[in-house]
Amino acid sequence: MPARAPLRCPRSPLWLPRLLLLLALGGRRLRAEPGDGAQVWSRFARPPAPEAAGLLHDTFPDGFFWAVGTAAYQTEGGWRQHGKGASIWDTFTHHPPALAGDPQAASLPTGAPSPSPPPPATGDVAGDSYNNVFRDTEALRELGVTHYRFSISWARVLPNGSAGAPNREGLRYYRRLLERLRELGVQPVVTLYHWDLPQRLQDTYGGWANRAVADHFRDYAELCFRHFGGQVKHWITIDNPYVVAWHGYATGRLAPGVRGSARLGYLVAHNLLLAHAKIWHLYNTSFRPTQGGQVSIALSSHWIGPRRRTDHSIQECQKSLDFVLGWFAKPIFGDGDYPDSMRNNLSSLLPAFTAPEKQLIKGTADFFALSFGPTLSFQLLDPAMKFRQVESPSLRQLLSWVDLEYNHPQIFIVENGWFVSGTTKQDDAKYMYYLKKFIMETLKAIRLDGVDVIGYTAWSLLDGFEWHRGYGIRRGLFHVDFLSQDKKLLPKSSALFYQQLIEKNGFPPSPENQPLEGTFPCDFAWGIADNHIQVDTALSQFTDPHVYLWDVHRSKGLLKVDGLVARKRPPSCADFAAIHAQVALLQETHATHFHFSLDWALVLPRGDRSQVNLTALHFYRCLASELVRANVTPAVALWRPAAPHQGLPEPLARQGAWENPRTALAFAEYARLCFQELGPHVKFWITMHEPHTRNMTYSAAHNLLKAHALAWRAYDGQFRRSQNGKVSLALQADWIEPACPSSPKDREGAERVLEFDIGWLAEPVFGSGDYPRVMRDWLNQRNNFLLPYFTEEEKRLVRGSFDFLALSHYTTILVDWEKEDPSKYNDYLEVQEMTDITWLNSPSQVAVVPWGLRKVLGWLKSKYGDLPTYIISNGIDDDLQAGPDRLRVYYLQNYLNEALKAYVLDGVNLCGYFAYSFSDRTAPRFGLYRYAANQFEPKASVQHYRKIIDSNGFPGPETLGRLCPEEFALCTECSFSHTRKSLLAFIAFLLFAFIISFSLIFYYSRKGRRSYK
Repeated sequence: MPARAPLRCPRSPLWLPRLLLLLALGGRRLRAEPGDGAQVWSRFARPPAPEAAGLLHDTFPDGFFWAVGTAAYQTEGGWRQHGKGASIWDTFTHHPPALAGDPQAASLPTGAPSPSPPPPATGDVAGDSYNNVFRDTEALRELGVTHYRFSISWARVLPNGSAGAPNREGLRYYRRLLERLRELGVQPVVTLYHWDLPQRLQDTYGGWANRAVADHFRDYAELCFRHFGGQVKHWITIDNPYVVAWHGYATGRLAPGVRGSARLGYLVAHNLLLAHAKIWHLYNTSFRPTQGGQVSIALSSHWIGPRRRTDHSIQECQKSLDFVLGWFAKPIFGDGDYPDSMRNNLSSLLPAFTAPEKQLIKGTADFFALSFGPTLSFQLLDPAMKFRQVESPSLRQLLSWVDLEYNHPQIFIVENGWFVSGTTKQDDAKYMYYLKKFIMETLKAIRLDGVDVIGYTAWSLLDGFEWHRGYGIRRGLFHVDFLSQDKKLLPKSSALFYQQLIEKNGFPPSPENQPLEGTFPCDFAWGIADNHIQVDTALSQFTDPHVYLWDVHRSKGLLKVDGLVARKRPPSCADFAAIHAQVALLQETHATHFHFSLDWALVLPRGDRSQVNLTALHFYRCLASELVRANVTPAVALWRPAAPHQGLPEPLARQGAWENPRTALAFAEYARLCFQELGPHVKFWITMHEPHTRNMTYSAAHNLLKAHALAWRAYDGQFRRSQNGKVSLALQADWIEPACPSSPKDREGAERVLEFDIGWLAEPVFGSGDYPRVMRDWLNQRNNFLLPYFTEEEKRLVRGSFDFLALSHYTTILVDWEKEDPSKYNDYLEVQEMTDITWLNSPSQVAVVPWGLRKVLGWLKSKYGDLPTYIISNGIDDDLQAGPDRLRVYYLQNYLNEALKAYVLDGVNLCGYFAYSFSDRTAPRFGLYRYAANQFEPKASVQHYRKIIDSNGFPGPETLGRLCPEEFALCTECSFSHTRKSLLAFIAFLLFAFIISFSLIFYYSRKGRRSYK
């Protein structure tokens, strides 16, 4: 029975040393200093162990903030409603500045992906949140969030930007929103400035380039604190000051579009920091005592990795973060001044803080509000600030860096997410899996790294205007049809994922994702698979019939005696030294079966029996017989696709290969020869091993199926009675999972791909005798009538031509019907393949998804019934330089455990499992044994697999007493007399010698007595 894990599990054992350290320090963490963040690159330099690289099944701390966010200009719309003033973004989008070197660009909105599609790239209406408070808050209720981050439009409450009579309609809108949040029990996180400065302040003062704007900002903040502070406990003064300063006033890429200089950009940043500090002190002095809230500033960052693992590259990475995040974080969370790397490199450009200003700024944040995502990463990060290092979307490392660099602050992730194409509707798989990745990295930062993260904000609640990208991308959890009148919100797949994650408070362990204890049946086939056997026909020295003399006096070597030849003995399996070595290695693994493929082109070079390679046949016969002698059952494939010529004899390949119906007849003749010559030793046959359906034409697959059926019928009619073996074909059966499980179109697409990948060859044999109905209907709807039809006679030939079901399985693939990336879209099946970026991957980027094996086994059972099933090949590639072989050990452990779940929990009639592959010699990087310099060396996975075999699975306390008895005779040929011929002959000789000796003694003793008488 499976072990039933509780829904919540204890914290990771990695917490134990950290907990002891905290106790030793009186509960205090070691103080960190600026510059300590550089430790992060060395900490994460080595790839994690496989078990730590994938999902962490754990939950977030109690009281964790689950939030979603929006920004006023992106979603509110209503740009002229009820007295709202113009902002710099209204002006920037209505009258975009001409791009340098492009005189025609003046007519295009900044960041618009194309001049043709409506709507125009402005935020005039956007998601129309201003007129849909109830709609938006209902979306919050559906998600189940605890916090909602939104920004107040400065120009909506103060149309001219300065103190005076506020706009009552603007205040009423935000009061109504806050009241609705209170009814839902959702806490507001309010941003005072999210890039939309009133245009009047830009025109009058030149915007943030003038310190006078900070005074107006203070007046605006005080107004907000007075009107809304009783309901708001978390305030953000300014969002992403890096983007505001650098791209608003230096590059001009964003509003207000000032193409100043680097000096101006640094000046604006200087003023923003001082403005933020004034607001913090205002709240701290005048409002905190009565309102009890907290204030911070939202700082955005990227993550950067060293191009080379050198001290210089790591210093450049540290400098990159200093120039982007540290630019604003160090003055606030550090000593009140800019990072040393900035002051040393920008001496004349960087403004200097006075001593009173440093004291004013230092410590002006009650938590670290972190923004991470595509607004900055890979988009608005100045390339020069990467310092020739490599950017990556790694949130966990960034959280660790902030933790170490700024002395372990409380971190509230106030913006995070990704984006999808502007044409994507509700099935936003790409966004959903990035969201999963970032939340998983946050959980690992908390549980494994000890970072104090208190909340996470998915961005954003609904689709909106995406700044320099206009409407070319979407970032909302809810879809908005911008061309509709009502702007109805439709939940995307990401919204459903986020809602379920919030409900579970993370990724709790469950019986589905926990290992199962139990064992396989006692007659389970524990096998190892290899691509093909290297037929080493070189004979040993003992097969040389010539006579030699030892030249003792001169050369000290052997001299062949001309004309003198010994009598030639019959060929013996002992002539092939390579066979003995391979069988010995297989015995080390304790495997009961060995699967390999014959080389059709080697056995029949001309494709027919006009030329038979007797030496190759003798080698295969010897291998099979020696395996049987060693109590290892050979599982032999007649054909597998391989270079050159698809594994076919060259004459057949030249005549059309499988496109030619005669190839099927030639295969049947070849199969008869193999059954005849090898059948006495081989009881487990595979006709076709892993035909590549994705590279096969309809007519080729048609002939291949008939070839298999002809071979099966030949065995059934001519050899089964005398040889008592079993025959089938082996299908490649990787699992296809809908990228968005809640999407009917993704589920249909996944089922369609499964039928084209697996059902194409499986349905005629194991099912109806014809091709899958899904496949034929799909092709007919597209006027593709190339899929052949079986005659009634052919259906009878093909249908039921099996004794078991064999499949090869390696990985799982996601399919999405949305055309997110046209370059990766399969127009033939109307799906796009993708992967879950949280999945563990091999060096060749093959996803390690153990549960996919259980799903494909269940799918095959539901389609074709309770058939004896063998996993004929299952394995993963590794890094040749990696010593511990950890990935393959992890792969075997988890895939076999999912196979056990299929057997125990799902009732799949699973009869065997074959690990792929035997050695790196024929399958580089996939082997259980390394191969170098003609020597085999076992990897760590050999010992691990042997342990599983010896245990017959994963026995627990309840199954330890039910181990299978050892069986030495698994087949008629494996009897004691067959495998112990030499021993029996020796015993017979001893018995014969004893009888003769006794007879002689008795005879002479009697004769002696007569003589005495």
